[in-house]
Order: sequence, then C-alpha cells, then structure tokens
Amino acid sequence: MKHKLSSVTLAILSATALNVASAQETEKQVADDVEIIEVSGIRQSLTNALAEKRSADSLVEVIQAVDIGKMPDQNLAEVLENITGVQITREAGVGTGVQIRGTNANRTEINGVSTVGSGSGRTGISFEDVSASMISAVEVIKSPQAKTIEGSVGGTINLRTIRPLQLDDTLGSFRIQGEDSSLSTDGIKPRVSAAWGDNWELDSGGEFGVVLSASYAEQDVTAFRPRADRDNVVAADSGAASAQSFDFLPIQFLIQDYDNYESETMNFAGSLEWAPTSNTKFFFDAVVNDQDRRQESSRVQASGVSDLRNVSVPTEFEYVNFGVLDGQDLGSIKAALKGVIPVEDGGGDANLRFSSDTNSRQTDSQIFRLGGEWQGDNLLFSVEASTSRSNSTTPSFNTTLNFINPNVAVNDSNENGTPFEYDLSGGALAFGIAQSEANAPTSAQLLDPANVVLRDVNQGRDTTENQEDAFRADFTYYFDELIRSVDFGYRYNKSSSTSDQIRDNVGLRSMAESPTGDLFAELLVAGPDNFNAADGRSLFIKDFLLVNPELAGSNPDYVLDVLNDAIVANNAITGSDRAPISSPTSQVSAFFDIEETTHALYAQANFEYEMFRGNFGVRYLQTDITSTGNSVTIDSNGDQVVSQIVSEADYDFLLPRINIIADVAEDVIVRLGWSKDIRRPDYDDLSTSVSYSTSPNTAVAIGNPGLEPEEVTSFDISTEWYFAPSALVSVGYFHKKREDLHVTKQVDPYEDPATGYRDTAGPQCEDGGVFNPIADINVFGPEPGVGVCVPTQTTVNDSDTRTQQGIELAFQYDLSSFENDLGWASGFGVMANYTYQESSGGEAIDNAISRANAVFALTTGISDIEVSAKQPLIDLSENAYNFTLYYEKYGFSARARYTWREGYRSEDFGSTSSYPWGFPVVQEDRGQLNASVSYDVNDQLNIGVEAVNLTESEVSQSCVNGGSLLCYQGLTDRRITFGVSYRF
Repeated sequence: MKHKLSSVTLAILSATALNVASAQETEKQVADDVEIIEVSGIRQSLTNALAEKRSADSLVEVIQAVDIGKMPDQNLAEVLENITGVQITREAGVGTGVQIRGTNANRTEINGVSTVGSGSGRTGISFEDVSASMISAVEVIKSPQAKTIEGSVGGTINLRTIRPLQLDDTLGSFRIQGEDSSLSTDGIKPRVSAAWGDNWELDSGGEFGVVLSASYAEQDVTAFRPRADRDNVVAADSGAASAQSFDFLPIQFLIQDYDNYESETMNFAGSLEWAPTSNTKFFFDAVVNDQDRRQESSRVQASGVSDLRNVSVPTEFEYVNFGVLDGQDLGSIKAALKGVIPVEDGGGDANLRFSSDTNSRQTDSQIFRLGGEWQGDNLLFSVEASTSRSNSTTPSFNTTLNFINPNVAVNDSNENGTPFEYDLSGGALAFGIAQSEANAPTSAQLLDPANVVLRDVNQGRDTTENQEDAFRADFTYYFDELIRSVDFGYRYNKSSSTSDQIRDNVGLRSMAESPTGDLFAELLVAGPDNFNAADGRSLFIKDFLLVNPELAGSNPDYVLDVLNDAIVANNAITGSDRAPISSPTSQVSAFFDIEETTHALYAQANFEYEMFRGNFGVRYLQTDITSTGNSVTIDSNGDQVVSQIVSEADYDFLLPRINIIADVAEDVIVRLGWSKDIRRPDYDDLSTSVSYSTSPNTAVAIGNPGLEPEEVTSFDISTEWYFAPSALVSVGYFHKKREDLHVTKQVDPYEDPATGYRDTAGPQCEDGGVFNPIADINVFGPEPGVGVCVPTQTTVNDSDTRTQQGIELAFQYDLSSFENDLGWASGFGVMANYTYQESSGGEAIDNAISRANAVFALTTGISDIEVSAKQPLIDLSENAYNFTLYYEKYGFSARARYTWREGYRSEDFGSTSSYPWGFPVVQEDRGQLNASVSYDVNDQLNIGVEAVNLTESEVSQSCVNGGSLLCYQGLTDRRITFGVSYRF
C-alpha cells in the first residue's frame, strides 16, 4: 500500500541515513517482457528465479526465498548447495565452505558490495555469520561481465536483500523456531527473525521506502572425530618382538576428538530508498552482523604408542591397498586392526592425555553503502560509496592434562603408561582402556584429580581487522541501434588486513614442575561421556577429567590465576622454581599489516540483434600493495631486536569479457561466455612475518610478498530449454585455464628412518625445515623437551598451467498444469542437477614424509623410493548431484533433498595441521538427506519443521588414496528445527 509521508518526516529519516557512509552497485532489473506467472510458495520462488536466469545477459543462477525470511535452508552454504556446479564443505556437520566449479576461490557480495572475512582469506564473509532469514535472493554469477568486480575463479555470490520501493504492500513477518541437535546435551536452541517494510507517496511528489530485518539465533552442534595413525612399519626381518612373517603397519597414535561449537549470531539489515522524482533515486543500506562462536571441545589421546610398535602384537590384521599415485603403484601391506597396547617396560608409555580446546571466534562486521542514480532520456548515471569491515578476536585457553596411572611406576617425567585396546574394524576407529591388563586404571582412578597433572597451557587472544572502502561511478548510455547501450565506469577501493597474534604457550615436562589436579580441582570437570551416541560403539574412553572448557572460555583470567596458585603450591611441595604462567602477549614476529589500493576502469557494449543479445567489454585494473611486518633478531646481549620490514609491489591487468546469448527458439536459449579474471593472494601469504606453534607437526608458514595474482581464463557454453512455465532442462560445458596458481611449497625436516628422530640441536636444520624453539620434541627425539626442526610452508606461483573443465546438467519440472487430470498429485515437483568436473596440469608436488617412504620401500620393493604426487585442487569432487522432490498444495509444503558428492582431497582432518603421509586426506563419497514440511494454517500463520542430515551420514577419510587406509572419521549430528511464522 502507498502511504503519504510528510516532508518533515522524510527530512528526519534522510538526515539519519546520511550520518553513515556506504555503497554498492545498482540492483539488477529483470527484463520488462518476462512473463509474470501468478503462483505462490515454492513454485513462485522457482518460477521467478527461472525468469531472472532466462533474461540475464550472462550465465547466472538464482535462488529466491519462498516467503519473507524463508530460504530453502537455514544455512546459506546449504542454500547454495541447491545450485548446479556448487558443492559445500561442512564443519561439525554445518555448511561453512562453498566450492563453485571445484574451487574455493570465489567472491561473496551483499547487494553488490564486497564483503570481507574474519580471517586472512579473500572469499568474503563467512556463511555462518549471515542468517539466511535476512536474504531475499541468492545470485551466483558464473560468467562475469566487464562491469563485474574482479577476484573470482569459480563465481561471484551476491546475497540480495529486499528493496523498499519494489514493495506492493506493507511487509511484516515474524518467525520463531527451536533447533535440536541429536548429539548435543544442551537442549533446544532458539532462532528468532522479523522483517518490516513499507513505502509511501510523498506530499511533495516522489516516494520513500524502508525495509528493516533482524534475526537472533543460537546453535549448538557436535561431531565426534576418531582418528588412528598407522604411518610406520614393522618389517618381517626387523627382529622386533612384534615382528610377524609379513611386514605390517603398527598403531602410532589414537585419538577421540569431541568437537562442540556453540554460536550466538545477531544480524540486522536495513534499507532506505527515496525517489524524489520519477528519474532520481537515493539509497542507503546497512548490514550489521555479530557472531560469537564458542568452542568447547575435548580430546582424549593415546600418545607415545609409537614407542611400543616393536612390542605390541596385533591380534588381527587387514590388507591395505595403497593404489596408484601419479602413476606409481604403491602396492599393499597388512595393517594392525585389533589388539592391546601394553605399558612399556619401566612404565613410560603409552600416555593417556586429556585436552580441552576453546578456540573461539568473536566477529563484528558491518557493511554500509550510500548512493544514488539519475535516469535521463538516454543516460543512466549512478554513484555510490561503500565500506565493509570485519573485526575478529579469537580467544583461546587450551590445556592438556597427563593421566598418571597409579598402577604403574612413576619417574621424573610427568607421564607414565596406560594400557589400551583398539578395534579399527568396520570403520569404527575405536579405542579404550585395556581392562584385561592388570595395570588398567579404574573409572574412579580416571576421575580422581590427584591422578592428573598439568602438561600444557596454550593461551591466545589473536585479533584480525579487515576493511575495504570503495567508491564507484557507473554510466549507461542508451541507443536504438544494434548496440542498445554502453556501460562504462570507474571503481576505487582500498583494502587492508591487520593481524596480531597475542599468545602464550607453556609446556610442563617434569613431575616436579607439574601441579597435580587436586591443587586446581575447582577447575576440573568430567569430560563428555557420550562418544558412543552417534554409532553405538562399545569401545571408547568414557571417564576422564578436563579443565572446564566453558569456564576457560568465559573467564580465562580466573582459570589462569587458579593454575598459577597451583604452581606456587606445587613448588612448595617439590622444591621446583617453576615460574608462574604469563598472560598472552603480542608475538611481534607474527604481526602483519597489508594494504592494497586498486583503480579499475571498465567499458562494456550491450547488443541485441534478431535472435542474438549479449555484451562485450574490457576491465582494466591497477593495484599497489604495501606489506608491513616485523623482523626479530637477537643482539650480542641476548635481547630481542625488532625491526620493521616494508615490502611494496604493484601489478595491472587487462581483463576482456564476452557474453553472447542466442534465442534459437521460442523457449530455447544458447549461451556463450569467455572471460578473464584474477585471484589475489590471501593476505597472510603476502606477510613477511613468521609464527611458531608448540606442535612439532605444524609447519611454519613463511610469507611471500612477491606472490603474483592468479590469472584465469574461462569459457562457457550452455543450452537452456524452458519447456513449461516453471520448468527447465539445461546442459553446459565450462573450461578454465589457471595460470600462476597459488600452490604450497613444503620442505620437511629429515627424520631418521629407524628411530623417527629429527634434529633437536638447532639452530639450523641442514637437511630441510626450520628450527622451532618452542615446539614440543614429542616422539621426534630421545628426550622430552622443546626445540625441534619442523616443516616449512610457503605459497608460490605454480610454474605450469592448471586446467579445469566440466559438464553441468539441470532439470526442473512440476505437475501443476495437470491439476484437472491428477488432482492432489499435481502438487508434486522435482529438481535435479549433476556436475562432472576434472582438473589437470600443474607442476607443484607433495612429497611423502620419511616414514611413508620407508613403508613404500617395502610395499614396492624399491629401496630408495621417494613418492611424490602433483598437488590436487583441494575440495574438488569429480562427480556430484542433487535431487529434490517437493510437494505443494492445499497450504501444505514438503521438500526433501538428497545431495551426494564423490570423494575429494581435503585439508580438514581433525586436530592436526600437517598432511598425514605427506598428502591431503581423501574424504570419501558421501550423501546427505535434508527435508522440510510446513503448513499454512491460514493466510498469515505457518507452522513447520526442517531436518538436516536425517540419516546421520558419517564422514570417512582415507590417507594416501581413496579407499586405502582409513585414518579419520566424522560422526555428525541430526538437527531438527521446528517453529512458527506469522505474516501480517
């Protein structure tokens, strides 16, 4: 409804809007001649999305909300999973990463404005930070135009909010829901969202409109992630007590990860539009997000197991076929499947450790844009300014306790042995206390604070500040010729990323300096005892103690004070001079501040002649980069000397882009696209700073300020047949040539093939890697302590071209036109898509670690073998499909979607950051079923329920090759969301 709004009220609202600067690009308009079909609900959203796709002058995919605040999924990543050529990755079962045509190198915009992320990447805002309830449509641009902002390899994702002046009626909506997780123990979590909007005719002429939306959501998700390392060998002729008549892989390490994330997300979006005349419009948009993501995870691990590989005799074995890697047949070998790991002679190993992880993230992000447009007889002019900001703090207080088995001898070290039983059959990767052993601890002993000692305290309060300020001016001049219009414009943006690591890492390695748990018992709680809730396993560690992760996350200063009091009390008992643990401080060697300034010009001609339409043009950009970091050296007095290092670089690119559309028949469209784009390096890859970890497995990242942007040349061809009002059959082919691809160069330290030891003397690592002075020696040396050679990682440009190509198929149809024939059955509809993609080329390689080569020497018979493989594109599945069946009639709506993707190489493999065996793991084939049901009680009231991962599909990950050695599992939850919405 159009309402009258006084000039005084308008002046007040406009003055309020102008207090905040912001901007974006003019919203996309659907062609006037698109047929409007009066339907509602799911069909309306599908019909409108197809109409927009059909009229577009490049290859785009669109998803529109079914109703206000009702996208097809609660999570934006899972919304995008509905699109052909899009797959997603999940963390603890929740969609977090999006791959478009097999790559994570994409851009995310909101209303056409660039977003910035909470870390050092270039993809933009995290999808878990934005509520799907505030988004009216999602657009994925697969084939860019000259006016499309550069920076994407796979595609550009544009999240659109409701525009006030497009409203035909007053908008009002309220929705309240509850979400329940099958593995969480914290009960139902709330979700609330609301939207309101209207527009008015002004008494002075013109129109004014406003839309406001807000949401609040809590979420508690849990995943269980068992892990088993079998990356060493006991040779048949080794003479070891455990040796068999055949070579086999012994147990090296066992872990049960309990991942728990609790998030609290608040979103606000607001838009004001004022059209004082029919040819002039001003707008102001604001999007504000507040994300508090708390981690309360735990780990139970059997460490030091590798020391017993020559003693522990498995009771059952399995064959492992490593398959072929880059043309090299790696053969097969037997591996330990079941058995008992006894306590080492003398009581030293294997060690039982309990860790609590509170690696949380608190992110505040804002996006503002302010602009206007003027339409003349032949000229459209628009101008806008925008700013995107993201400030994140990642507080953490992680602790590890060693269990001191009272049934085993104790020595000077603050660890001793606990017997373990393992059973890796059936993909369970299960282990627990070997109760059959005489020195096995009881439940009461495992839960006795006097039997644990403090081993590690790792604190962090890292901060990251990302920002992009932009200004753009765009012009369109219209013709009545073959060239129907010409677009040209200018964009300026200044981007920056500042990172400061604020940390303190302390490791306690002797019994004398490690306080026992009874000295800080007020901090200890029993760990989660439901590790069998996902798959019903009987073998797991149920009883253990943790430093309360909730308390450590909410009040770290108090926890630190209690631990320091315990250290003081322990010093009085043992005579140790152990100093108190410090609060985290800035790690000057890890600080970086990177600024980029870009000027971009574009010109684009839009044409239409008979059956042909489209555009061609060019985009030119010039970028200057300044990278600031710190160099830390030691002077003659042993003091740190900090000096600032400033590196500068620049580059420019000319990016031609062409899109041709042919309406070859009334309902058949053929599209052709060719374009060039670039992908800028992540900010931390440009940093000159260095950061060390206490883990001996974590590679030290060494920045590369001279890293060049990747250049990608894309070709698309597709055919679309709109054979019914809301129906589509399409087939497409894409090809991408990627030059200067960003790849990882890792240099591993030497490990003695017999002992597995590395150089612990330092300060140089003559045989590769870098000396890390704070890393725990762990199993890489004969004595406990810190200081060991660790791997180095540097991002470099690949010297060879990488190509990607694929085929995309899509089908959409409903039976609504057969209502007279089918009656109630005419409510059914179906959507399906399939994507095939492959990658080839490139020169960068991954190398097997020393222990892996020792295994492959036995499986292949090549004594000096050094296995390597070309680096894969991470998260690329060759085959993937979605199938959605929906029903909508008589106020009843139901939808079920099954998503499947083939196995792919992944870097997400539990609580470690180094590649097992030297290669990314393979996440095996996996499908997931989501479903939703809702009912319109009346025109205003709707009730519904949604389910994610109905079948609780597990994640299986294999090392070396798919289907070879199972080494990781992910047991994820089923999430049910139910609620009610009211529209007025």
